[in-house]
Amino acid sequence: MACILNIETSTSVCSVAVSADGEIVFEKTSFDGPSHAALLGVYVEEALSVLKQKGGQLDAVAVSSGPGSYTGLRIGVSVAKGLCFGSGIPLISVPTLEIMAHTAIKRNNETADCLYCAMLDARRMEVYAAIYDASLRIVRKTAADIVGVDTYIDCLNKGKVCFFGNGAMKCKDVITSSNAVFMDDIVPLAVEIVPLAERAFEAGDFVDVAYFEPFYLKEFQATIAKNKVLGK
Repeated sequence: MACILNIETSTSVCSVAVSADGEIVFEKTSFDGPSHAALLGVYVEEALSVLKQKGGQLDAVAVSSGPGSYTGLRIGVSVAKGLCFGSGIPLISVPTLEIMAHTAIKRNNETADCLYCAMLDARRMEVYAAIYDASLRIVRKTAADIVGVDTYIDCLNKGKVCFFGNGAMKCKDVITSSNAVFMDDIVPLAVEIVPLAERAFEAGDFVDVAYFEPFYLKEFQATIAKNKVLGK
């Protein structure tokens, strides 16, 4: 097993976790608003200090890759890249919506007769969403959605769909299907990246440290604007 530093800054939550041999050896999270610039460096320094005391050494850094806040992702990815460049270790990119879906599936006891729709808020009735099955396989890739009563009707007509994330709560009054289930308090956290990052490390699934860029929300905002023009 590898020793991996995990960073999550895609929303207003700032979190860092270190895993070694499959166990969490450090974890710190702040829910006090977008304070990544002030906190992330401190958390990383604390994490590396704990790892040094235990005689450990980083094998890789994993970072949430979006969609998410432009500022948050930029800070998280910049720190991750700096650590990788400085230590000569690989970088792992983990999609933010996949982190959320992993959390929801685990909380729902891996219920298989349900699809899982991770949603990030994007103002008004706009969200960025992806749909997964209980094995975390992608049913529908990440897309920019303007939520209406029929937006996810194809999936809802086939069975239950769990909606979660900070974009889901505002959709409760719009998505009224009896097959819609809403899960509260699902946020992307560094500690939830751990199993996903370990799987990527074992598979050698790394990104180019020099050229990697996260999936900023502004890219989705451009897609939403285009969809509005096309009437989608």
